[in-house]
Amino acid sequence: MGKIVAAMATVHAPQLFTRPPSEDPKQLDADIEAMGQLGKVLDETKPDLAIIVGSDHLETFFLSSVPTFAVIAGKRTVAKFAGKDYDIPTHLPFAENLLDELVANGFDMAYSQDAELGHSFAAVFEWVLGKRNIPVVPIFVNTYLPPLPTPRRAEALGKAILKVIQARPEKVAIIASGGMSHYPGTWKYPQPAFDFDYWAIQHMERGNHDVLLNCTVEQLDEVGNTEMLPWLIMFGAIGSQPGELITYQPTWHHGHAVMRFIPGRTAPPTGDAPAPKWDFENKGGYQFYKHPDPSSYNLNKLIYDLRHQQPLRIQLLQDPKSVAKNYGLNAEEMARIDTLADESIDVFRSLKNHPLVDVGAHPLGLLMCLVVVQAEGRRLKREQQALRN
Repeated sequence: MGKIVAAMATVHAPQLFTRPPSEDPKQLDADIEAMGQLGKVLDETKPDLAIIVGSDHLETFFLSSVPTFAVIAGKRTVAKFAGKDYDIPTHLPFAENLLDELVANGFDMAYSQDAELGHSFAAVFEWVLGKRNIPVVPIFVNTYLPPLPTPRRAEALGKAILKVIQARPEKVAIIASGGMSHYPGTWKYPQPAFDFDYWAIQHMERGNHDVLLNCTVEQLDEVGNTEMLPWLIMFGAIGSQPGELITYQPTWHHGHAVMRFIPGRTAPPTGDAPAPKWDFENKGGYQFYKHPDPSSYNLNKLIYDLRHQQPLRIQLLQDPKSVAKNYGLNAEEMARIDTLADESIDVFRSLKNHPLVDVGAHPLGLLMCLVVVQAEGRRLKREQQALRN
């Protein structure tokens, strides 16, 4: 009978890879060290495979197809981010059995044999799995293009995954990649809901995961925590197992959390638990992340392509107006295309939308585009400086 031998949840911020000058390197180093501790849990528990539950950042699935849940079920699992490539064996017998059983039990799962995964998975491969020879089964959950799955639906998926594990012989680790509070690309980017994070962590340390599972997705959007959905799938699989916080780094734009939930080993903290309910504003509907209006498709397609095509990034940096024209951008979009190369972080600290968000760019897709375009610009400047020297 199979079993879960370890469960863990981790941050996956792109800045861990790109390390832009706006970040505090000590905070990034603390995250990476904590993720290394998760890797040591794998050494101790020796799982036969790792289920990695992560989200997309408009990297893998774009507006042509946005599954709610998907299993990556190819022979190999591929991820790419910030110039790093990962090619890891998939535990295909488990992945195919999981897919069959989930569909048979009421989950209309999507699947892919050749999806190229982004930094939600790449961070786990880089700093948790490292060079360990552990096959993986990636599971994708939509966290940024509403409609999103509810927390209770995420929990139900986790429970269904547990049943599959228990019917098989393997020892399994579950790694949830995502969280905590952040509003990437929106006007609220510099104001994460740190207080909510601290409150939620105290409950997770006590195994009281219902405080999150009882939230609506609109409430998670309010506090910048739709990326907690991968964690909620994990909670469905492990039940009320208490967690242990390894690190929480409150960066200027993001609450970075790394926790482990080891069955039979993690005891809840002593002392009074926080109040069970959070005082949400409940303004109604998604406040920060909505699916883009079809009228802005060309702009969002350009933003997506820039993240995947280096020649296009170089062309944009050299002649942004010609790129905008080739993609059929309208006059407003074309007038603001130069901002993709502007490395001033002040635009995200101003409590105003980025100019391209105001004309229809998806906030997260835009921010991720800025990360790679501006990293490309820094690389080109270094090359030019080296030639001058």
